[in-house]
Formats: sequence, C-alpha cells, structure tokens
Amino acid sequence: MVIRKKSNSKPLQILFVASEVDGLVKTGGLADVAKSLPSALKELGHDVRVVMPLYRKVPNGAEAVELLDTQLHVPTQPQSVSYKVKQLHNGDVPVYTVDAPEYFDRPELYAENNEGYRDNGERFAFFSAAALDMCEKLGFKPDVVHCNDWHTGLVPFLLKTRYADDTFYANTKSVITIHNAVFKGTFNYDQYSLIPELIQKRYLQLEDGAANISMLKAGVAFADKVNAVSPNYANELLTELGSHGMAADFQHRSDVLYGIVNGCDYGDWSPETDPYIKQRFKANKVSLARGKKACKRDLQQQVNLPQDDVPVYGMVCRLTEQKGIQYLLPVLRDFLINDVQVVLVGSGDPKLADALREISTEFPDKFAFIEAYDNPLAHCVEAGSDFFLMPSQFEPCGLNQIYSLAYGTLPIVRGVGGLKDTVIDCDETPQVATGFIFDAPTPEALLIKMQRSLLLYCQRPQEFKRLQQNAMACRFEWKDAAEQYLRMYSGEEEPVLEKSRLSVSDV
Repeated sequence: MVIRKKSNSKPLQILFVASEVDGLVKTGGLADVAKSLPSALKELGHDVRVVMPLYRKVPNGAEAVELLDTQLHVPTQPQSVSYKVKQLHNGDVPVYTVDAPEYFDRPELYAENNEGYRDNGERFAFFSAAALDMCEKLGFKPDVVHCNDWHTGLVPFLLKTRYADDTFYANTKSVITIHNAVFKGTFNYDQYSLIPELIQKRYLQLEDGAANISMLKAGVAFADKVNAVSPNYANELLTELGSHGMAADFQHRSDVLYGIVNGCDYGDWSPETDPYIKQRFKANKVSLARGKKACKRDLQQQVNLPQDDVPVYGMVCRLTEQKGIQYLLPVLRDFLINDVQVVLVGSGDPKLADALREISTEFPDKFAFIEAYDNPLAHCVEAGSDFFLMPSQFEPCGLNQIYSLAYGTLPIVRGVGGLKDTVIDCDETPQVATGFIFDAPTPEALLIKMQRSLLLYCQRPQEFKRLQQNAMACRFEWKDAAEQYLRMYSGEEEPVLEKSRLSVSDV
C-alpha cells in the first residue's frame, strides 16, 4: 500500500475502527489508543472519524445525534439487520456509534461474570460490516481504514472481497494494529452468517479441520499493512512463542509488518498537573525531592502502611499471568525481609488475589494489597513509589512503565514487547539508564533486579536521583506516534523486517 500525499495536497480521510474508546467506554489500553491517536492525527490536519458500537454503557448514548437509520443487507441472502448511526464527539473527533440493540444493548461490552457473550463472533462480524456499510451511506470516503485487534479484523477482509469492485472504496487501503495477539477472535462458522464470503476461506481457520475461523487471522491476511504497538512486539510476532501460534501468518506479511510505540497522554499523566496526587512536582532536584516525599507519605497513609522513609515499590495491574504475578509471588516474602514497602493495586484472578491477600496479612507493615480498579489511587502509586514493577510475561506496548518514567518512578520490567523499547537498563547503559530490565521468565531473575534496585537506592542515592531525572526527561508524545503512523500510511516508514530475509523454512 502506498498513499502519497504531498504537503500541499488535501488531508487524508481516516476511519478509525475500534471496539472501545476512552472517554466513552473502556476496558483496556486499546481504548486509550482509540482516543489519543485519532486526536493527534486530527491535530496534524487530517479528517479523522472514529466508529465504535453503541453499548449501553456509553454515556449520553440516547441523546446522540442520529445520522442514519438503515439496514445491513447480506449478499446472496435475504437476511438483513436494522441499525442506526448516532454521532458523539470525543474532544474534537467525531465518533460514529453503531446502534444495534440486539447486539450491543447489554450490561457489559464483551462478557459477564468472566464468560464471554456466546454470540461475540456474530456481534463483531456485524460491527465490521456495518462500519463499511455506514461510510458509503454517509458519503465519507476514507483513504485509510485503520482497524484494531480481532473485533475489527473482518473489515480488511470485506474491503478485499465484498467491496473489491465497489468504486466507492476503490482507493481505500486498510491497516490493522495488533494490541494483543493472544486474543484471536475465533468463532464457529455459524457465527458468520452475515459474512457468507468468509466461510469459503478455510485457510483462516485457527486449526486444520476445525469448524471455526479467526477474525484476527482474517485481518492480518487481508490488511494492506499490519502494525504492532511497539517494534520489539512486532519482531516477537514473527516467533511461535511471541505470536501465540500465529507466527506463520505474521511471517507471510513481514514485508508490511510495522511496529510503532504508543504515545502517552501527558494531559492525564503528568506530575506537574495531576489533580490526584498530594503535591505536584517538576523534574528539577528540589521540586522532585519534595514532591516525591509528600506523595510517598500520602500513598502510605492511603494504604495503611507506616510512614517510614523506606523505598516503596508500586504495581498497578490486572491480576493475570500476563502481568507476571506468577514471577512475583514466589519471591515476594523473601524481598519483604528487607527494609522496604510494596503496594499492589489490581483485580482479576481470585486465586492470585487470595495469595496476595495472605502475604499482606503476614507483612501488614510492609505489603499493602488493594483489590480494586482505582484510577485516582493508581496515580498516587505512580507518584508516591520509588520503583514500579512490571514483570510481564508478555507486554505488546505497556503504558504504566511510560507513566512511571514521567513521575520519576524507576520501572523494573521484563525485557519483552514495548517494555524493552521504552526502558533503558541501569546495568547495560548506565549513563542514560531509566530503569531496570531482566530477561529470564523466572522469579529469581525478578528478585535479582529488585535487590539490585534496592542497593542503588540505599548505597548510591545520587545515582538513583540521576536516573530519576533521566526517566522524567523521556517523552512519548502522541504527536510523534501520529507522524510515524502517517509515514506508514504513505509508505515512507520501513517495515520491521524485510520479507526477503526470511528463509523458506522460516515461513
């Protein structure tokens, strides 16, 4: 795909297709990107529209302006589905919401009681089809349709099949961004009745002979360009382990595989303006020292830990194996023998929560576990901690390590995905270091880095402060990410790996 736009030509028209958008509804980092990237692209002068489902949880959905009342007709079948398009705004960006109550008027977005809706395949097959059907009827002709994760994987497929001879989409190209390849959107054929073109594509099955098809595989196979949310994660997708079983799919598209690190919304995550923290601060030594001290005391008070002058290690995450809790649990008691405090905020797997709660009762003055999703407290953890733990099993991009850098809280991360792209290890490159990286997926490797960080804090305080200032000097601006996305759209950005470098045996 090459979309050439000179500086004096008209702006690109971009349709950003996502299952959730921060500011309207959110369950994870995808929503942050769906809010911030379209806004940054718009600020660069492009015409960006976002489309998402109109869930029950979307605020003011009933008051949204109705733009369209229509039906999605299914080729070769008498079947049709009625839907409406209603417009909201997220900042300055128009958001088209697809209103189909039979699919989206439910208590949650994807699941209830940790069980996904049984018709999720049909729901998001419909959403993908409606996103393109809607554009043609509204007269918005996108140069680029930018899709995100499995929920929108059928959009590139439909552009290359149902709309292959449609003059409206003759010059439209598609991109799919992979935020997390572990979720593949795999469903039985009977969920794709709205996409009859799909059933013939047997090679999109996740397993040979299985009566199901993966939406993510469809997106990767048919998109003009494939993008991961960090360069290192893009490279990991070319491996069996990093791709969660889709290595061959990514290898076949390696000539159009890119990796672009997510930006950070510093309007929400800056110690200079943060409304949730006890004392705002800047990167200069005096302000940093005073601010961190006040924020640490406030954090200790909020989580009922003694207000002692000890290093504090924070962690805010979902309680899942992806986030590396299984690496922390076996060594946490050993680490708490030291003169330290650890604060962990998160919810998720009940078994992991029980194990953490047990340790908190054993070390009430050293370990606080808050089983909750609490955004204000998350800000206080970032501001009041000295170190931030992200020992992830895998991490496509990660945002908390970027937030931590902004607050002078040194990240301790595993060298995977975007963590490796955004943190500089203290031992490998000390002059420009911003944190600590360990590679081995073991509790022992994590403990070694935690002990290493403790030695730095206690024995080399001036070096610790220098690393804090290094961290706060890092910037991951959405404007820079948006410019990189524009270069990818235009063909000016280089893929992560040339397809010619792969041997036949690799593919």
